[in-house]
Amino acid sequence: MNADTDPAAVLAAIPGWRGASFRELPGGLTNRTLFVEKNGRRAVLKIDPSPRLPPYIPRRDEARIQERAAAIGRANSVLYVDDTVLLAEWADGKVWTRACFEDDDNLRRLAQALREVHGLPLTGTIFDLQAAARQYAGQLSAADRGEAEPHLGLIESMPGPTKLCCCHNDLVAENIIATPRVRFLDWEYACDNEPLFDIAVVVAHHGLSDRQAGALLDAYFDGDGSAWREPLAAQMRLYDALYWLWAAANASPAQDE
Repeated sequence: MNADTDPAAVLAAIPGWRGASFRELPGGLTNRTLFVEKNGRRAVLKIDPSPRLPPYIPRRDEARIQERAAAIGRANSVLYVDDTVLLAEWADGKVWTRACFEDDDNLRRLAQALREVHGLPLTGTIFDLQAAARQYAGQLSAADRGEAEPHLGLIESMPGPTKLCCCHNDLVAENIIATPRVRFLDWEYACDNEPLFDIAVVVAHHGLSDRQAGALLDAYFDGDGSAWREPLAAQMRLYDALYWLWAAANASPAQDE
């Protein structure tokens, strides 16, 4: 094992964490994710084999954004960061599942959390959806590239974001936890984007019904959700296309022609 990714060696270099126990956690397609514990302190450790490249944001930028969200109670605090390591506090709570979106009270709580995150200062980096789509398409095998063209074409035909705010950009259920206050996990895609993109991820990824989508929009827009149905639909189309490309790239590594 490379010493740079050996958890024991990484922990030994973090003040106060030498000799901590650890165990692997599921997930992390491009990094190792571990639960670590020492003297009653618990944390999540992420270790990258090399500094993060787009479409991910650098770990130090991720930590800066996550700390801002932690200051308003919407993320777990960052304990340590460098170019290839991020250590964040562990928080007990219930990680959401698809079923959690069926509760209107949960949708209201989620909307409030999103409004607070979207009210944070701009990050200074705009989400480059087109670049991410091209990157994923470039990872596809020759056999898959033709099928990817409609998805890539849709994304490249859409205008860039016009109303920017700090967005999480990856609000799948596994990244939402009730502590019991709603917090968001895994800020590795966080940057400035259309606020409706975060809502689009929630609705499109989890297949929310029209009623659920309306309830979430109404909660976010103080009862005026119907006015935002069409813009939300556009953002959902973008997300669906990007997700197709991401899933295809992870399922079918690029092959030389």
